[in-house]
Amino acid sequence: MKLTSKGRYAVMALVDLARFNNINPVSLRDISLRQGISLDYLEQIFSKLRKKEIVQSVRGNQGGYVLNKKAKEIKLTNIFDAVDEKVKTVQCKKESKKGCNGKFTKCLTHNLWDELENHINDFFEKKSLEDLIKDNNERRI
Repeated sequence: MKLTSKGRYAVMALVDLARFNNINPVSLRDISLRQGISLDYLEQIFSKLRKKEIVQSVRGNQGGYVLNKKAKEIKLTNIFDAVDEKVKTVQCKKESKKGCNGKFTKCLTHNLWDELENHINDFFEKKSLEDLIKDNNERRI
């Protein structure tokens, strides 16, 4: 199981945005410089985030992006969903009777990996952008 850079960068960029969101709209260029993420890649990510109404763009000289909701209302699962990131520990579909090994039965450890996937997704459902900002601020003290 692995999160792609798209999912990780989306979370990093949104935490960055949430930290500065209450001052002015935040430019992708600033996020790119602070987080070391390619500006082109951020534009692709924010296009998806905008379509899912997690962020909105503000045009003009002082333009950039702002969160569409409060940081505590944006869960990590919302972010992953917006950028088409799926956390999967098994290759087969849950509703399928066919197993991930191509046979007609599930592998011996299927239930273990399925349970792990549920725990991971529950964890991401409980974590919000606000939690990540607080965690980051507490570690700096």
